[in-house]
Amino acid sequence: MAKSTKPAAKKSAVKAPPAKAASNKIAKTQIIDMVADKTSLNKKQAGEAVAAMLSSVVGALQGGQSVGLPGLGTLSVTQTAARTGVRPGTSQKITIPAGKKIRFKVASTLKGTL
Repeated sequence: MAKSTKPAAKKSAVKAPPAKAASNKIAKTQIIDMVADKTSLNKKQAGEAVAAMLSSVVGALQGGQSVGLPGLGTLSVTQTAARTGVRPGTSQKITIPAGKKIRFKVASTLKGTL
């Protein structure tokens, strides 16, 4: 038997990343695929439609409007009052300034089917 002239490859000590656990979250690309499957749009057009819809929702919320999504629920912007809180670890009292939050109210039709 002839010996190989190539040096033996060293085994890498780097471990492969752990396999990702199944997630319950649906990514934007998956939504685009679903829209493309359910319509006559190709993936590029479906991506543009999803992006336009999300942009419209964000724009309306930034303008202080509520957004109703039939069968899903309503997104709205609510004001929060300034309040006193406690800093974790130090128990120091801090003032949390007033701000805005996005509120989501689930549609009764969806709530009944969950």
